[in-house]
Order: sequence, then structure tokens, then C-alpha cells
Amino acid sequence: MGYVDFVHPGYKPGKSDLICLFRITPAKGISMREASGRVASESSNGTWTDVSLHDERIVRLGAKAFETKGSFVKIAYPIGLFEPGNMAQLLSSFAGNVFGMKAVSGLRLEDVAWPKKIISSFMGPQFGIKGIRKIFRVYDRPLTATVPKPKVGMTSDEHAKTGYEAWMGGLDLLKDDENLSSQSFNKFDRRVEKSFRMRNLAEKQTGDVKSYLVNVSAETNEMLRRARLVKKIGGEYVMVDAITVGWSAVQTLRDECEDLGLAIHMHRAMHAAMDRNPMHGVSMLTLSAISRLVGVDQLHIGTVVGKLVSPKKEVTDIQDKMVSKKSKKILNQNWENTKPVLPVSSGGLHPGLVPDVMRIMGSDIVIQAGGGIHGHPDGTRAGATALLQSINAVTQGVSLADYAKSHIELRKSLEHWGHLKPV
Repeated sequence: MGYVDFVHPGYKPGKSDLICLFRITPAKGISMREASGRVASESSNGTWTDVSLHDERIVRLGAKAFETKGSFVKIAYPIGLFEPGNMAQLLSSFAGNVFGMKAVSGLRLEDVAWPKKIISSFMGPQFGIKGIRKIFRVYDRPLTATVPKPKVGMTSDEHAKTGYEAWMGGLDLLKDDENLSSQSFNKFDRRVEKSFRMRNLAEKQTGDVKSYLVNVSAETNEMLRRARLVKKIGGEYVMVDAITVGWSAVQTLRDECEDLGLAIHMHRAMHAAMDRNPMHGVSMLTLSAISRLVGVDQLHIGTVVGKLVSPKKEVTDIQDKMVSKKSKKILNQNWENTKPVLPVSSGGLHPGLVPDVMRIMGSDIVIQAGGGIHGHPDGTRAGATALLQSINAVTQGVSLADYAKSHIELRKSLEHWGHLKPV
């Protein structure tokens, strides 16, 4: 079959088809029709020349480029092309070699509509938003988190003490940085033991539930060992750098965490290498859907107002993809019985930006601030208290300026940063 044999303008996708939305920029001298056919061919069962085995059975497995609007092309894939429950195989198919084809100068996978059979083959989140809120017994405000700063270089004792100060200031969660694992200055086992000792003390002194997002990212067997240690020592969560460890490793971790009863917090480190170029790569919307399928419970999705690139439409589309039963952003998606993922807003936040974040994203989120807590003029504990005060002000419908009149920690935070949007 030739490339254009994979173009079917009149095709009506079946319920079991997997649909991809691509943005295609054809190379010079290549028409959109031929380029879309090449993408469909290379991502299913075509090749550059005629081959002897091409009966009807093989033809039926071919992908079909069936709708083109400007540079956007929808391609339908028969479910027989895929191994259910195998994210590596799925992505090697429709998000594999196609990005290196000479026939396109740009190719971006914008979204995927996953059929029911594929969705049901993955575990999905274990806890979901309701389950996470139940852990903390907090139902009426965003959950809160912080990363100790400086994010690497602290000793285990310094890390644990910073966590204690943040917990005592009112925060729910301490979080490892994405590049903190088990370096010589802060070994994993020692950090976990000391941090949970301080967590237990903070819980006893405050009467509130506190937890710790421990970064277990490593070689897969070591990652599982670390997760088991977290459970043994009394933790509720593990954190994983999902993209850098790989989706298959996350699936293995998710299976282990089912037995351990641990929630999974996903950091999206390296995502921008795939999604920052709007004309090439894989969108964060697609990556977020993969995250929900493989079963993380929390995921960083951007802030709109913080220091990292995160346009408002992208953030709200991702949030919809993460929490909705039936998402209608970009491609429609029925998530069946898959639980929602709790969105995390992080990157350059401080108390003065909380009203913006909550106006855009609501309350079913985690607000995570690092420098915006530890850089408070009176230190970490005051910075944590100021963040909670800003959330309480928004929840009560009071301006930050008015609330700060009777809350000194918030007042000093606003005097220090105001409504600065970091770059």
C-alpha cells in the first residue's frame, strides 16, 4: 500500500478505535494529505515500499487519517494494533518513529482518545481526590506542600528540621525535590527515618495529619525497595519522576503501591523537552492522560502565574483531563471508572499569588510553594503560616490586604513579595 492509502476522509471511527490528534507541518514539497498518510502508515503497519504480504487482514490493521482541519489531523487506530496494559508498546506505536520522519518538519501529538478496553487495562489512581482528602481529613481548602530550599545540598538533619518547621506552620505535606534521591550529603534511608520522626512529632504537637512526599525515583528494583521502606516507617505516599524513570517503571511502582496502600505523587520533570515546542513533540495534555491511566494520584500541572511556562488554557485543559468523569477538552474522553487525579500547582508561588491560583483552579488542588515559604522574612514556619492564611482569606472571601491586618505572617509576606510573578 502507498502512503495515501492510509488516508480515509469518509471513515467513521468505531468505539474500539484509539484516536490521536496530531498537528502536522509537512516538509517542503510534501502535501498535507501525503504527510498525514505517512504518519498513519509509519505509526501502524505501513512502510516505504511494497511488500509481498498485504492481504485484507493486514490492511484492516492499518491506521486511518480521517479528518483534517488546517494543520490538525485525526488518525484512528484499530485496537488490534495494541497490547492492552502496555504503555510502552502503545507509545512506541503512535508516538514512536513518526517524530523523526523526513516527510514532516514538525509533528505534535496534541491529544489521545482512549477506548474503554485500553482504559480498563490500566490500574488508574488508587486513591483519587476523595481518597487523598480522607487521609488528611481536610475537605474545604486546597492541600498545601513545600520543598525545602535550597532543594539539594541540605543534610538529612537539616532537611528534617525544615520539614518540621513547615508542618508546625500548618502545611500538610513536605516534598522532596525532583533531583533529590540518595546523594552523599542526604542519603535516602537516613532522610526518611529522620523526616518521619519529625513528622510524627509535628502531628503529636498539632493534632493534624501530616505527610511526606518521598522521592523514590531510581532503578526499578531499588525504587520498590524504597517504597517498602516508606511504608514500613509509616508513610502514606511515594513520589516519582515519572517521565525520567519511564512509564513501565511507574506501572510497576503502581502495582507495588496497591499492595502497600501508598498514594503516588508524580513530578513531571523533563516534560518540557517533549511539550514546550508547540509544533513538535507530545503535549502535556497527552502526558497527563497517560499519568491518569498508569495510576498516579497527584500530578504537577502548572500555575499560570508562577515561574514556569504554563498558559492558562493548557493548565485548565489539563485539570479537566485529570478530574472530569467525561472530559470534553480537545478530544472527548469518557474515563469510565478511573478515579480523578489531584492537580498540583507549583513553581514560583508565594502567598500573594494564592488568590490568582484559586480563581483559576479552584480548591481541589495542592498548592506547593518553596522559596515563597522558606524565603519569608521570619523563616520557614512563618512562611508556612502565611500560605495558610492566604488560603483562608480566599476561602472566606476576604482580600489579602484586609486579612493581613490581623495576621502578621501574611502581612510580612505581602510586604516582602507583594503580588510578584517570578520569571
